[in-house]
Amino acid sequence: MAMQIIFLGTSCMIPTKQRNTSAILLRYKNENILLDCGEGTQRQFMMSKYSFMRITKIFITHYHGDHFLGLSGLIQSMNLNDRENDLEIYGPPGTIQTISTMLRLGYFGAGFKIMLHDLKDNEAVTFDKYDVKAFQVDHSVPTFGYVLQEHTRPGKFNLKKAKALGIPAGPLYRKLQSGKSIEINGKKITPDMVLGPPRCGRKIVISGDTKPCEAVIKNAKDADVLIHDACLDSSLEAKAAAYGHSTARQAAEVAKKAKAKLLFLIHHSPRYKDLSILEEEAKAVFENSVAAVDFLTYQVRFLS
Repeated sequence: MAMQIIFLGTSCMIPTKQRNTSAILLRYKNENILLDCGEGTQRQFMMSKYSFMRITKIFITHYHGDHFLGLSGLIQSMNLNDRENDLEIYGPPGTIQTISTMLRLGYFGAGFKIMLHDLKDNEAVTFDKYDVKAFQVDHSVPTFGYVLQEHTRPGKFNLKKAKALGIPAGPLYRKLQSGKSIEINGKKITPDMVLGPPRCGRKIVISGDTKPCEAVIKNAKDADVLIHDACLDSSLEAKAAAYGHSTARQAAEVAKKAKAKLLFLIHHSPRYKDLSILEEEAKAVFENSVAAVDFLTYQVRFLS
């Protein structure tokens, strides 16, 4: 089942000529899930090959402008393009009040249903094929990181065992793979007779804006992908800390402690036109580090 991460905005505070403010698109199955929505996000969609009309859910990490001010423009663009499908928006406490106020500004309204949700620290929301868990991080205002955890997958199908049991190829194989028992010549065959042990689903973690903290390390344990604040380089560590951010080196240390498989550095200060200084600093600590740029796309594959 395809899972893609598309970085639509990787700058912090203000957009630059090269990078827009925070927005990440996660495409999974038939869903487009948006993580943060900085100003101009709908235009970033227009500059990509993806449609904002297909967004099903939005998760906001916190209410600094570079993470949510694009919502009003995005929703208005959806409305002007005759969206009819419901839209779910989740975020930290205050989401219902903040977004409700935003939607009352000006003389336009949404022609579709918008459902707003305040989440709590360590609250998980369960969907069809995955869960999303919110967790509090260490920023200057209340901020959540998020874990998207795909549900456990069935074990690998053992064709040799299936043939030995006399199961004909075709629909019965698929039925067993879906977790249902079958009957052959009066004999009941259960999925565990032909399937290996269950396999973990993929795990994506975004830190939100944060200083390096234990909450991210804990929640990003063994993550397939960790997307972490890397606002500045180590020469400006004190400045990063003062504003509730991390350096690239600190992000790499978090990824290493969490035993994540891949680290994407995001939320880069506009002072960096060349991100190599951030990427090289992170790689010195955690080799599998990438400084994300706008429109970078990554396919999250199964490792087993």
